[in-house]
Parts: sequence; C-alpha cells; structure tokens
Amino acid sequence: MIVRALIFNILFFGWAAVILLVGWAFLPLSMTNYRRYIALWARFANFMVRHLLGVTVEFRGKENIPDEPVIFASKHQSAWDTTLFLWLDPDYAYIMKSDLGRIPFWSWYVLHCGHILIDRSGGAGTMREMIRKTKSILAEGRSIAIFPEGTRAPPGTRGKYHPGVAALYTQTGAIVVPMALNSGLFWPRRSFRKFRGRLIVEFLPPMPKGLEGREFMTQLEDRIETATRTLEAEFHGGAVRGDGSSPAARQPTG
Repeated sequence: MIVRALIFNILFFGWAAVILLVGWAFLPLSMTNYRRYIALWARFANFMVRHLLGVTVEFRGKENIPDEPVIFASKHQSAWDTTLFLWLDPDYAYIMKSDLGRIPFWSWYVLHCGHILIDRSGGAGTMREMIRKTKSILAEGRSIAIFPEGTRAPPGTRGKYHPGVAALYTQTGAIVVPMALNSGLFWPRRSFRKFRGRLIVEFLPPMPKGLEGREFMTQLEDRIETATRTLEAEFHGGAVRGDGSSPAARQPTG
C-alpha cells in the first residue's frame, strides 16, 4: 500500500536535488526566466501529486481574485502548499522564513527569483525591510504569498498567526485575499505516507479596507480557520479530527 508513496518521495526529493544542483548554472538568466526554471520543481511535483498519488486539485473562489497584484494569506498544512503558488504563476513571490536559506544553494535561488527571506526574530528592522520589499514586488505587478502561521499546522488545528501580514495590509494598501485549503489530509506534515482524494484550495473574499491591525488579524484568522474546518468537514463527511488522522473516506496510495 505504500509503493506509490515510496516512488513519489524518491522522485520528489530526487527532482528537488537535481533542480538545486543544476540551478547554479542558470543563475545568469534574468529573474523572470530563472523563476520559470525554479517553477519546474513545482510543476513536476504537482504532476506526480495528480497522476501518481491520484489526488485531484479543485480551486474555488477564483472570482475573488482581483485583476491586480494582491497578497495571498494562506492556511499552511502541508509541504504541498509551498509548491502551490509557483505552480499557479512562476512570477508570484513568497515571503518565507530565513531558515530555508540553510538549504544548499537555495538562498541564492530565492533571492535571484525575487522572493523575500525574513528572520522572524529580527524585530522592527526585519519588519521594515519586509514591507519595503513587498511594496517593490507589488509595484512590479507581482502578487505575493504569505503563510501567516509561519509553519505547518495539521488538519483540525491552528498555529499562531503572526502580525507580519497585518503590517503588510496596513502599510502597503494592497488587497489581501485569504485562502483556505485541506492539503494536510493528503500530504500530512512529517509523514511518509500520502493519500488519495480531492484537495481543495479556496480563495475567500478579499479583506475589507481600512481595518485596524488587531481587527484585521481577528477577522483574517476567523475567515481562514472557519473555511478550513468547513473543507475538512466536507471531506470527512462532517467529522473533523483534531489530530489530522484519516477516517475510512481517505485512502492511502498504493
């Protein structure tokens, strides 16, 4: 029953290693073209998710995405989420924790693609730099993805929502589009096994303009978590498990 999961993990990490090892040779490319090179990692990962693991991916609420650069504030349950925005559009930028820069070569590639690495312990100076870079990226016509929890939270749970997204909302004037998903049901956190089923990504209505920072955070968290629990309950037939474990409806790949 774990054969497909084994093959997937070998191919996923093997392909990531190839992208990392070969990527230095493509650094002379422009930022735009280099982003397309790096996006090959996400495209192949999602090809395997759909065709090897048997996961269908459904997008809801696309009508809630305005025709201008936005800040996507997404729920974070799975490693799959890190492939999502590169898969949707190679020009999307990520705000990611600086710890990822410890992966060999990765920090070079992240910076050359125009993403943002932040040190969450860096204080006010880090926040100002994040705001400055975010304004610059939005001015280029590129949307930005941020995971307000900062790390993955298993299905049925929530992490601590960090205030950086509120600073971006109040200081950039950009539209913030909340996102819910149920990816942790299929690609669980720190799990070798993967599961078949219907993975749903839902773009929620944009946050209203003019909120004070604390009220923004309260509404954002409530919207994302409520919609996420709804997606989980839909999949489970109404039963949401706090530990992210699988009822009979979810079937392991094999």
